[in-house]
Amino acid sequence: MTTFPRSPARSPFPGKLLALAMLLPLLASLALAQHADQIPAARLMQPDALNQILSAKDGEKPLIIHVGFHKLYSQAHIPGSEYLGPGSSDEGLQALRKRVEKLPRDKFIVLYCGCCPWGHCPNVQPADAALQALGFKNVKVLYIANNLGADWVDKGYPISKGD
Repeated sequence: MTTFPRSPARSPFPGKLLALAMLLPLLASLALAQHADQIPAARLMQPDALNQILSAKDGEKPLIIHVGFHKLYSQAHIPGSEYLGPGSSDEGLQALRKRVEKLPRDKFIVLYCGCCPWGHCPNVQPADAALQALGFKNVKVLYIANNLGADWVDKGYPISKGD
């Protein structure tokens, strides 16, 4: 029986490496899409604006949802906000979807995290995208440039602690 040397084109590795090389730009773009700086400016809310809404005697109060990490929520969170889990996790997104499933699609909702500088936050963009996909039209994302401590607590805005 004559055996022929295996050609490089028939090797299992070059095809897999080529496929991986073709997927890398896609994977990189998906990773970038998870950052907060991808949220349109029209959907952002400044901390002072939310504080004014919460301090007002009248007017609609939003449903405020913390989509960051539990440890940070327990250390300090916006009073009245609900913790549902990180927006970067499947469990957090499932809890978010379940929490809002019966709400009217024009419900005023504010999402926030505050774990890290805005451009590095892994949590608010996936949560915002989930609500957009569900058809919510009145969602704002609290723009926290540095972290919740610097952009909310240090400004003297009200906080709650614990679960």
